[in-house]
Amino acid sequence: MSKYSKFWPKGGMSGILHHYTETLVTFEYASATSAAARQPHSILFLGGLGDGLASTSYTSDLVRALQPTDWSLFILNLSSAGQAWGVGHLDRDTDEVAQCINYIREYKDAKFGPGSPGSHNKIVLMGHSTGSQCVLHYLYRPNPHTSTPSFDPWLEHCLRPAIDGAIMQAPVSDREAIMWVLRHGIGDRSPESCQEAYAEMEKLARAAQRDGTLDGAMLPLSLTDRIYPANTPISCRRFLSLVSPDSPHTPGEDDLFSSDLADEQLAKTFGRVAQGGLLKGKMAMLHSGADQAVPDWVNKQELLDKWGRAVDHNGEYSIWDAEHSGVIPNASHALSNDDQAEPRRWLSDRVLSFLKNV
Repeated sequence: MSKYSKFWPKGGMSGILHHYTETLVTFEYASATSAAARQPHSILFLGGLGDGLASTSYTSDLVRALQPTDWSLFILNLSSAGQAWGVGHLDRDTDEVAQCINYIREYKDAKFGPGSPGSHNKIVLMGHSTGSQCVLHYLYRPNPHTSTPSFDPWLEHCLRPAIDGAIMQAPVSDREAIMWVLRHGIGDRSPESCQEAYAEMEKLARAAQRDGTLDGAMLPLSLTDRIYPANTPISCRRFLSLVSPDSPHTPGEDDLFSSDLADEQLAKTFGRVAQGGLLKGKMAMLHSGADQAVPDWVNKQELLDKWGRAVDHNGEYSIWDAEHSGVIPNASHALSNDDQAEPRRWLSDRVLSFLKNV
């Protein structure tokens, strides 16, 4: 892949930068065409680990596809964006998402009016990669969150508003992705080097867990740089949550999408969406067919079907959108390679079709 993907439009894309809190922003794409149109409905897009504002390139395709519709696309910046993901956590992420949704609702209501009963200004939450973990966490956890993390004493939980639809793209398991790296290496780092670094990181994190220093303990960059992007601070707490060494029996908070999680565990996550009351419409999930972060032993379609049964309680509910869920043919993880024009068209078409049914 070239350093700069041909899919990024030269000259950038226009829009409006909104502050949804004093320090956090969301960007609404608005071209000259879309700005003149009536777009009361909104997609709020959440990137993955390491992503920041507008760093997932296929959003440019979504923006162009949405221009003639009554939907606009927002991308937000979380406090865990960029290299801060290693000290973040899903409760804070989803509280910030809720703040952003409340802002967008107020903004669209003021601009277009609140809509008549049954035709309110709709919001769909769409996640890429770890953004998908945020979407599921948003929908199944208690509302508001009940955690009081000592490692984040400034966290103030808010009531999360219901959304009209949910889309998750590249919902990969961080634990299985790391296992793949340990088997094959990554970049110029050999499997042996990765295994050695991983073993030492797990040893340090387990020791911090035992002696009660887990909340403040950080892993050394000399180890994390051998597996993760360079110069990324990672706490022992987030490391254990992501790699979840006690899975599949006792998965960490971030371990939502591993293929070996039993139905009983999925019932505690996917299975709680219906009772949570935060999803008024349907849920669609889109796996990338050639996702580099998914081991070759994972059958993506079987996994999607398994999640669908868990969401719908084997037919008791009808939340799962089987029509718009599926495996994107030949798609890489973020559809960012220069051979991804067709997968990106497939994704855009599927998202637009989903929105027509919201």
